[in-house]
Order: sequence, then structure tokens, then C-alpha cells
Amino acid sequence: MATVRDEAEIIAVVAQNVRALRRAAGLSQEELAHEARVDRTYVSQVERRQRNVTIVVLARLAKALGTTADQLLVAPVELRQPRGRRGTST
Repeated sequence: MATVRDEAEIIAVVAQNVRALRRAAGLSQEELAHEARVDRTYVSQVERRQRNVTIVVLARLAKALGTTADQLLVAPVELRQPRGRRGTST
């Protein structure tokens, strides 16, 4: 069963990916929202980790960003850590 921490982590991954891909594409939040058929405030809330997107919206955002929904769920390299090593320093 997913924990609150797991849920927060996946929301953070989606937020970071949406923001990075939107900026790389040179899109404003308003432009992305228009392409994904959501409100601009929704995109803002996603990027600020305040919104847990539905599968349908995830797919819309991915299409508007020129990627796939599964890629929005993959942690960027800088966020990936082996499961047993979270919160430890080397």
C-alpha cells in the first residue's frame, strides 16, 4: 500500500517533469493549459505540488508537452535514489 510519503514523491516527480518540459518547450503555463484543455491555475497547482492529477489530465498534459504519460511519472536523474538509501548521506 502506498504511504503518504510515496504519494508526495510521485506528485513531486510529476510537478518537476511538467515544469521542466513546459520550460524546455518555451510554453507559458497559460499556453500549456490551453493545449491540455485545463485551467491555467490547474497547471500552476500541478507545478507547485498542490494538485494530484487524474490519469486523463496526465495524458492531456503529456500530449501537450510532446511526451507520454508514463514519462511524466519517471523521476528525473537528480531525484532518483535507491530505495534503501533515502535520507542517508555518503
